[in-house]
Amino acid sequence: MRVKNTGDNADAVTRGLSARVSGPTPATRIALLHGFTQTGRSWGTVAAALTALGHEVVTVDMPGHGGSGAVRADLPTSADLVTAACGRAVYVGYSMGGRVALHAALRAPELVRGLVLIGATAGIADEGERAVRQAADEILAADLERDGLDVFLTRWLASPLFATLADAAAGMDERRVNSVAGLAASLRLCGTGTQEPLWERLAAIVCPVAIIAGSFDDKFRALGQQLAASIGPNATFTSIGDAGHAAHLERPDAVVAAISELVGRAAVAGLPAPEQTLPAQVQAAERA
Repeated sequence: MRVKNTGDNADAVTRGLSARVSGPTPATRIALLHGFTQTGRSWGTVAAALTALGHEVVTVDMPGHGGSGAVRADLPTSADLVTAACGRAVYVGYSMGGRVALHAALRAPELVRGLVLIGATAGIADEGERAVRQAADEILAADLERDGLDVFLTRWLASPLFATLADAAAGMDERRVNSVAGLAASLRLCGTGTQEPLWERLAAIVCPVAIIAGSFDDKFRALGQQLAASIGPNATFTSIGDAGHAAHLERPDAVVAAISELVGRAAVAGLPAPEQTLPAQVQAAERA
């Protein structure tokens, strides 16, 4: 199904995923992949700023979330669905969306012009630790099914990971668009414990990569530095000051600047523009 771009946040369903497209065409296409419990609209401030800079922005509702709430997919399948929907683009992924974006870069490198990872990881290398995490995600899914969405979201955002995220920036209303069934399925299919570790494969990523973590997010700052070292000289790491795990919500200005810098690096790398290289099975975006 075609994605219609009216230049005014048009809604569409494309190859099973709900997406919104804004900004001029042709232009550099930027695909924004949200984190667990969010939706594509959670990128609102970042998406608006990138559109104002002249980019075409695609915000996708990930499997199990928002308008894609009925879609069931593991991480590799999620990556395939996202790249089929967005085509050749710079892919920006936050947390769960970052793990999907990493899979996309490895599974469809011809479609990933550049990669921005915010608070992301390439997986848990130790098999025992992975099993522990998978069991913990199953407990979270069961708690969600038992207690309901509002209780779960309140508990989720109260975790230390989001200690620096202000209530006004958390986007609780948008998170409430999600369903219990969709989020539970996402935990079980796309949780970090289910992910095959990608660390040994990262050097195969040759596009420009920008890795971002909030300065208060100690765990993901360390993981981000490890990601950059594992990918190689085409990857940079940036710590966003005065931000925790959700840097795109706490410091959207700094995140937009980092994305813009990566887009510039991708242009210098001489990678083709989106409309020139969309795979045959993906329809080019059109204006209404």
